[in-house]
Amino acid sequence: MTPFQYLRILWARKWIVLSALLLVSIAGTLITLFVLPKQYVAEASMVVEVRADPVLGALAPGMASAAYMATQVEILRSDRVAMRVVKMLGVERSPAAVQQWRESTNAKIPLDRYFANLLQNGLSVEPTRGSNVINIRFVNPDAAFAAAAANAFAQAHMDVSVELRVEPARQSAAWLDEQTKSLRTNLENSQSRLSKFQQEKGIVVSDERIDLENAKLSSLLGQLAQAEAEHLATTTQQRLSGSELSPDVQASPSVQNLKGQLVAAQTRLSEMSGVVGPNHPQRQAIDAQIRELRQQLSAEIARVTGGSSVMTRGTAQKVAELREKSDEQKKYILSLRSQRDEMDVLVRDVETARRAYDGASGRVQMLSLESQNTQANLRLLSPAIEPYAPSRPRVMVNIVGSIAGGLLLGGLLALGLELLDRRIRDPEDMAAVAGVPVIGVLRPIDSKRPVFRRMTSGGPYPPSGRALLAAPGAR
Repeated sequence: MTPFQYLRILWARKWIVLSALLLVSIAGTLITLFVLPKQYVAEASMVVEVRADPVLGALAPGMASAAYMATQVEILRSDRVAMRVVKMLGVERSPAAVQQWRESTNAKIPLDRYFANLLQNGLSVEPTRGSNVINIRFVNPDAAFAAAAANAFAQAHMDVSVELRVEPARQSAAWLDEQTKSLRTNLENSQSRLSKFQQEKGIVVSDERIDLENAKLSSLLGQLAQAEAEHLATTTQQRLSGSELSPDVQASPSVQNLKGQLVAAQTRLSEMSGVVGPNHPQRQAIDAQIRELRQQLSAEIARVTGGSSVMTRGTAQKVAELREKSDEQKKYILSLRSQRDEMDVLVRDVETARRAYDGASGRVQMLSLESQNTQANLRLLSPAIEPYAPSRPRVMVNIVGSIAGGLLLGGLLALGLELLDRRIRDPEDMAAVAGVPVIGVLRPIDSKRPVFRRMTSGGPYPPSGRALLAAPGAR
């Protein structure tokens, strides 16, 4: 069907369209003005501060994330915030509210939860795009209650956000406080073991003490090397001694003196042997002197050789003593090092226990401060005020909508009736019937059609003043 055919149908059934328009418009206007309750919308705005934590001194990682604003919106919509609003508004103190709760739920659910659900129905929360501002809107037939509820939701959100931050801090502080006691006990036990070890050993093992003992050991080892060299020299000297040609004998002045006296006596004996006989008293005296000198020389050589033996034994004893002292010094240094290692372990235990205790104590203090911080990172940007005019229903919008709805309903009724009772109003309508030719159009000659019918007509007037088939009585 063409648009002109639809227009002809609507024009033919114009009274139905006008009736539907009037009925729907009047009904919509009356419902808007007298039936629909007035709804007042109160709006409050909050700003979320993304700032450094006053306790930690740094920006919390979660506050810088994109999901932080969405989390704040969900907290604002939560049952916990709504139940706090119920308490702040004092709904449970109203006898009428209590009676409504009993009649509606038979006291099967908590009162604050029931009214929290009712308050959530009138709440709408919308974050402002591209900012940290959250808009809180509350709709209620009572303008004062709407403003009070919007402000109560803002205040409850701030209170709950503080509780959500403070409660975990308090729990963590309590748990860490118990752990701190255990860490303090561990530190005291470590310090006690270290003190007991130092008291048992009677010394304080340090690197300086070990360096001093190492210096003593180096000195003993030097003396031992020198004593071993002396012992080697005396041993060699003793091995070569025992004869008149030995170095110690040759170096002895007394031996050389006795040798000189013996040579002089032997020289006098040789001179006297050519003059006197063996029984001569002087010759016998010289023989006796020579024998005595030889005995003295042998005794002196034995004495000198015995001195080398004594020196050898002395150097050997010195070497043995120095070696024993060196071994004792080595064992003492090893024991010092073992004690130092053991004490280092105890010292490290004390340091580790102290670091753990200090860290836990610092964290406890930080959490304690955080648990006492009642400052929320939310601020009330603009409080809700009592609206002076209702926001709903919107009278003009509803009236215009009812008029549009009446026109639409009238048009649909007209088209529906046309489908039930199809009429032929123009030659073009015959084109919809297959196999039915148009013979002619019956109308009075020179009749004048209304302007609207001429506009909605599918074809022009006949070129001549006469129709193909004139109506009866036509001239």
